[in-house]
Amino acid sequence: MLDQPTVMAAIRRWAAELGFEQAAVARIVLAQDAKALAAWVASGAHGDMRYLERNQELRAHPQALVPGTVAVISLRMDYMCEPPADAWRALAEPEHGYVARYALGRDYHRTLRGRLRQLAERLRVLIGPFGYRVFSDSAPVLERALGRDAGLGWIGKHTNLINRDDGSLFLLGEIYTDLPLEPDSPVSADHCGTCTRCIEVCPTAAIVAPYRLDARRCISYLTIEHKGSIPEPLRPLLGNRVFGCDDCQLVCPWNRYARLTSLADFAPRHGLDSAGLTELFAWSEDEFETVTRGSALRRVSHAQWLRNVAIALGNAPTTAKVVAALAARADHASALVREHVAWARARHAA
Repeated sequence: MLDQPTVMAAIRRWAAELGFEQAAVARIVLAQDAKALAAWVASGAHGDMRYLERNQELRAHPQALVPGTVAVISLRMDYMCEPPADAWRALAEPEHGYVARYALGRDYHRTLRGRLRQLAERLRVLIGPFGYRVFSDSAPVLERALGRDAGLGWIGKHTNLINRDDGSLFLLGEIYTDLPLEPDSPVSADHCGTCTRCIEVCPTAAIVAPYRLDARRCISYLTIEHKGSIPEPLRPLLGNRVFGCDDCQLVCPWNRYARLTSLADFAPRHGLDSAGLTELFAWSEDEFETVTRGSALRRVSHAQWLRNVAIALGNAPTTAKVVAALAARADHASALVREHVAWARARHAA
């Protein structure tokens, strides 16, 4: 194999060409992070995310997930197509649905995994055959811990990874490999300081303490991962957020350094950055399947989507258009949808 500086220089050059902002090597000693995750899951704060209860050994030991792994190449990719100020303006428009900014375009899983494979293939041409497997939020991987250990950033009080130069509005990907690459220096310093803006801004008070999230109150969890009824006390707090939430990151002072992406994959599709709630609520199941094809929105079912939009309509100003839209779904086949529509209609009848 070529010497490490030559290999890493090639990896970083190709990573930049493929749209990644940074690539570095993480050590694979994750026992403490795995222990912290196990304690968090044991507390029940993970809600219905049962997959977090499984495969904890694989999270703690990358070489157990992919035999032969001796190093992990961790990479990050910016996804914002607009400055945070524009996202705040969208949140202030109660008749429009707000979609988390990472989900406006193409499904990031596909974007990152495809480019990670391209990077690995270029490396194979350079050095010859080697073992690897790529991941992006798609397996039992402690990706934030790996990103921290690779030097991509520190884990902030909102539990997201923060880079001192670029903020936190990026996605992570990993290449597990059998190449004996020396790890980069981890980020050991915490630069959050005394700032508590992310804790204070959270609409549902889901950040229950610095560096501790209760997913059961988190809007991203409630609107995406949670399959059932959203607790009634939390519904007014969701505002117009119909898929995910960005508030804790938008408010973070480090994101004044966030750079906008030029990758077309993250550009909004189907007008999702400015769509009206009644328009989103009118999608039939077939329309929903068509619009969400190749999108991260496919993580929810049509019924979950209508549940989320019904709550947003319940939080919207009372207009004839809103009232009519809700009335049209009052007898929906799904009990989940009917429950949330009834709640929203009651809000406008008060």
